[in-house]
Amino acid sequence: MKQIYTYGNYLKKKFNSKVYKVGINISGFTCPNIDGTIAKGGCTFCENDSFSASTGKTQNLKGFYLNLDSKENPNLDKQLQQLEVQFNTISKKQADEYNAQKFIVYFQSFTNTYAPFSTLKALYDKALSFDNVIGLSIGTRSDCITEETFDYLCELNKDKEIWIEFGIQSVYDKTLEKINRGHSSDNVKEWILKSKKRGLHICGHLIFGLPDESKEMMLETSKQAYEWGIDSVKYHPLYVVKKTALANDFIKGNFTPISEEDYLDVLIESIKIKPSNVSVQRVTAGINDDSLLSPLWCKDKNIQIKKINNALKPFGLKY
Repeated sequence: MKQIYTYGNYLKKKFNSKVYKVGINISGFTCPNIDGTIAKGGCTFCENDSFSASTGKTQNLKGFYLNLDSKENPNLDKQLQQLEVQFNTISKKQADEYNAQKFIVYFQSFTNTYAPFSTLKALYDKALSFDNVIGLSIGTRSDCITEETFDYLCELNKDKEIWIEFGIQSVYDKTLEKINRGHSSDNVKEWILKSKKRGLHICGHLIFGLPDESKEMMLETSKQAYEWGIDSVKYHPLYVVKKTALANDFIKGNFTPISEEDYLDVLIESIKIKPSNVSVQRVTAGINDDSLLSPLWCKDKNIQIKKINNALKPFGLKY
């Protein structure tokens, strides 16, 4: 069996040591699709706390949220403290349990370039100052990066490993409208191509099972994302959690989640057409608590991985 080229493989080969991502969740960050700048309510599948980092739910700073037009940030010291506490706690656990030797700080929850440059620079610089940190991975939206922030990330990339994680989701604008995404596919393409031209590393997030999308449409999204030059990919099934617009559609019978069989089918096909240089960071997703409404096969990731490997086996592959 040939192992799929994973992000772990990439890091191990490049840095000759065990490198782990440390998921960080900074309070005060939000999204223009939540705060009303671009849209209201967020993406239809998004329930804010479902995207929190491994440390738990977002800490509330008395309703304080940043955006690109924020003139000041009175909570910066608290945010820097959160960053340090979370990094120390998580990295120690990774070192103790998995023998992690080096780290990439992953700004995970919400839109992590959606703040004034002074705040972002302080957080990025602080993260890179920690022992054995070799880079950053920044989860964001393609419509939320200023030229100043972009240029700074390109400058950091000269000496550090800098990744941007873009939510591509779908290349079909009709689908993006249905999920209240708030930007077009062309906007994502523009920023991926721009980032690649400047030497940044890009991870693209793809969601299979979006409303009214066929297998052919899902595969077309994969093909175009590969053609844009992404360096790594995360595949996600669309699942329904409580307190979301998608949950309302599901309860009313207006949305049917993707079946496990169909997800495996499109996932395997996407992996088979993936360029060999594109690493895989995730092959599925789910949530194991009572907030999950459907599909229930998304509850146990370990079972999912076993089934994915069984589906890959006929093609001589394993994850």
